[in-house]
Amino acid sequence: MRRIALISCASMKRNVPVKARDLYISPLFKLNLAYAESLKSDAIFILSAKYGLVPLDKILAPYNETLNTKKDSDIRIWAKEVLRQLSATADLEQDEFTLLAGEHYRRHLAPSLMHVRIPLKGLGLGRQLQFLKRALV
Repeated sequence: MRRIALISCASMKRNVPVKARDLYISPLFKLNLAYAESLKSDAIFILSAKYGLVPLDKILAPYNETLNTKKDSDIRIWAKEVLRQLSATADLEQDEFTLLAGEHYRRHLAPSLMHVRIPLKGLGLGRQLQFLKRALV
């Protein structure tokens, strides 16, 4: 069983192509990444509204896309593609997944993952930041 962390993308981005881990510059994204690394995850991926499942070291150009404004039918299509990408590198039934993502990003992913943790579920932005800061002390 591998431990895999999935972090949603963020709207705040650098304005030049860089590694995905460096593209997103919001405080929440940075704390989510640090938290995922602190869990000693075997793999960490970004859930990108535009590109789907993205390895941390993949070079990405800045973009302006989010699932937060998409129709549920479009989010379902996105999630199906992410699950296809994820199944190529992970065992959806055996691996343990930590979802560090908002409702729109996890809604259609979590039901397909047999072992899933959602530590920030139900927390507003301020409480998420507090949780992550405390967890990283």
